[in-house]
Amino acid sequence: MAAAQPETAMKGLHRPSESAMGGSQFLTFNLGEELYGVDILRVQEIKGYTAVTKIPNTPSYIKGVLNLRGTIVPIVELRTKFGMPTIEYTMFTVIIVVVVKEKVMGLVVDAVSDVLDIEKRDVQPPPNFGARINVSFINGIGKSGDKLVTLLDIDHMLSGEDFQGVAAAAA
Repeated sequence: MAAAQPETAMKGLHRPSESAMGGSQFLTFNLGEELYGVDILRVQEIKGYTAVTKIPNTPSYIKGVLNLRGTIVPIVELRTKFGMPTIEYTMFTVIIVVVVKEKVMGLVVDAVSDVLDIEKRDVQPPPNFGARINVSFINGIGKSGDKLVTLLDIDHMLSGEDFQGVAAAAA
């Protein structure tokens, strides 16, 4: 699986909300060996990782903020948010700039993988692990060929309390 080059921009990409087969398009990315996807319509751009300005008293998964063409953008490291071990960044580490609850945010991921069309019939609900494990930030598990993709609901990925921390970092 070849990762896209870090400086790939999404601005010129034709992004219909629904594919011709009644599905949706998802930007997929890797965290370790796992494949995740976000709705392509929520993605503003993909930017190669650059240093961020740390903000004191923010949750550990908030790397800091970045000035993106005059807009201060909070940067969330998904590995830390998901409880995964941190790794050294590589030339494939990118920041995916997305819109979350009407605010622009950056998500640090290991590598961008692909844009996939996933039909609605190929999306299963998230597994039920019981009340102790929160999967509300997962829209479903999509199947594309022989790949399984965890489809994230980025509006629910951060709880209200978490989102206040991100908003404070951007202020």
